[in-house]
Amino acid sequence: MVSLPKVLIPKVLVFAGSLRTGAFSIKTADAAMKELALQGADVTRISLGDYPLPLVDQDLEMEKGVPENAQKLARQIAAHDGLLIASPEYNASIPPLLKNAIDWVGRVRRDGARPFKPFEGKVAALCSSSDGNFAGMRGLYHLRAVLMACQVEVITPQCSVARAAEAFDDDGQFREERLRYQMETVCRTLIERAAMMSTRIGH
Repeated sequence: MVSLPKVLIPKVLVFAGSLRTGAFSIKTADAAMKELALQGADVTRISLGDYPLPLVDQDLEMEKGVPENAQKLARQIAAHDGLLIASPEYNASIPPLLKNAIDWVGRVRRDGARPFKPFEGKVAALCSSSDGNFAGMRGLYHLRAVLMACQVEVITPQCSVARAAEAFDDDGQFREERLRYQMETVCRTLIERAAMMSTRIGH
């Protein structure tokens, strides 16, 4: 349990890179949410399905501006100190749903009349899951690079769940001690780093 003064309790936004019913990444995000709350973070859980977006299209942006759902998602991200993203792996890379959401948020430059950089000062933790032995880790390599290009600090520890169909018990907890330890480490590191960054930039 991370013990932090109330003013240093970081706000963490948790979401999965999939919408599929029963998706392993959703189960992984749920496990992360529980662990973050257990360690004392102020956790918000969202679904990218609540922010449907067209494919990134600069002609569309020129005609209609950045979609309102991209603005809403950008405000959610900006309102939190840290992000925890649980992602599946599509063809050894980032799922299009997640990449499209990140790309649209990266197009947000203003919130009303004020300049706006939703990714500025954010810290992210990454998790992956797959029913195969690679555990979705290849996708996280690309996701890490994309987030870093958005000026997000991505912590080193990550939790990758292999053979995910067998990894969770009926309560949504990891069966293996190794995975529980990985998730504890990821959440602890994210909380500590997000709290430090929040203090530094005065959130």
